[in-house]
Amino acid sequence: MAVPFRKVSKTRRDMRRTHYKVKANGLVECSNCKEMIRPHRACPKCGFYKGEQVKKVA
Repeated sequence: MAVPFRKVSKTRRDMRRTHYKVKANGLVECSNCKEMIRPHRACPKCGFYKGEQVKKVA
């Protein structure tokens, strides 16, 4: 089994991990109530999707 010849330094390890980031989800504005929602989903506040009522909301 292969074993590292030398210890990987903290700097080299951290440089490799610079791409492991968490990005915030993109949000879009609801066309009906102007609430910020996740794209391609019905609005949880008003129940509209692409200008049509798809879900009843109290």
